[in-house]
Amino acid sequence: MFWYFKVLTTINWYVRLIYSYIRAVVRDGRYNIERWGKKMGKLTTHVLDTASGLPASGVQWALYRIEDSADLIREGVTNPDGRSEAPVLEKDEFVSGVYELRFAIGDYFRLRGVNLSDPAFLDTIVIQFGISDSTTHYHVPLLVSPFGYSTYRGS
Repeated sequence: MFWYFKVLTTINWYVRLIYSYIRAVVRDGRYNIERWGKKMGKLTTHVLDTASGLPASGVQWALYRIEDSADLIREGVTNPDGRSEAPVLEKDEFVSGVYELRFAIGDYFRLRGVNLSDPAFLDTIVIQFGISDSTTHYHVPLLVSPFGYSTYRGS
């Protein structure tokens, strides 16, 4: 009979612990109660240097939300695999709207010793796109060389 009491006491302790954690998360705003239980999407990017056939490591990028003006949301640099270290946009920040990803491609090629014209044919590449469904994954890859680029909605 003692073991039964001990099990019930342990279960009660865990339930109280989980309940207090959930209350703290909701109270502190770390979880948007309106989106509770909904699948959350994310935005990712990937840059490939088609001139070298390698991932474009060290490309500076910036994400802007376009409303009345362009509001900077986040900046970053691509990792050795040509990707951002974490999703560019996710969780409660990932909402429907118009966005721009700006890539400092001229700086990337200059750092690699590519002889560019002055001014460079491509210096900053701006990709403007829309997010209509905040529950899906949007992937915006950039395939680039000093004289051309391509993008698409990836997966």
